[in-house]
Amino acid sequence: MAANTRFGLRAFRSLTSTVCASCRRPFSQTSRALAAPRDADKPPQSMEAMMSNVNQNFYSADRSQYSSLLPSDVENSIIKEWEEDDRHKLNIYATKHNTHITLAKPNRDSIISVSCGNIGFRKAGRGSYDAAYQLAAFVMSRIKDKGLLPQIKSLELVYRGFGQGREAVTKAILGSEGQQIRPLIVKLSDSTRLKFGGVRSKKPRRLG
Repeated sequence: MAANTRFGLRAFRSLTSTVCASCRRPFSQTSRALAAPRDADKPPQSMEAMMSNVNQNFYSADRSQYSSLLPSDVENSIIKEWEEDDRHKLNIYATKHNTHITLAKPNRDSIISVSCGNIGFRKAGRGSYDAAYQLAAFVMSRIKDKGLLPQIKSLELVYRGFGQGREAVTKAILGSEGQQIRPLIVKLSDSTRLKFGGVRSKKPRRLG
């Protein structure tokens, strides 16, 4: 009887050792056979060979698989925007204290670059509306006098800043001064800087 009890306890302990303590489910007694790697008999490739395979796969990839990410009209406009950049740039930089106008070639080389101080305005007068209007008229007359109109096939207006000169230059272009410049304008853009974080702004000036 004692021998049977001892045998039963030994069998019970052998069973409980194979049972999970948390969920009381028996562990698998079969060992997993690890599959041998497929290319075990092949020698390892060098780094140059692996990089050449990556480059070959990258450049030989079909471009059509990415065409579904963007609509066709958007993709064509982006490609056209980057490939065809034969526009002259008329940059208008309007600050609170002055207005700068620069006419540049398509390769960003400046042709005319003047500000309100160059046409006779001083100190606070450089930031006025009238100074910016006269500056725009002066630049357009210089373009005509230097014979630059036949060279300019298309023109892009690039605004920066929100001074009084922004509206003044626009009114000059829409007026009689910009009669020959207006048909050449094909694009308007704004390159005003936007502040993200940075240093603390200067406290506002209080008078009185």
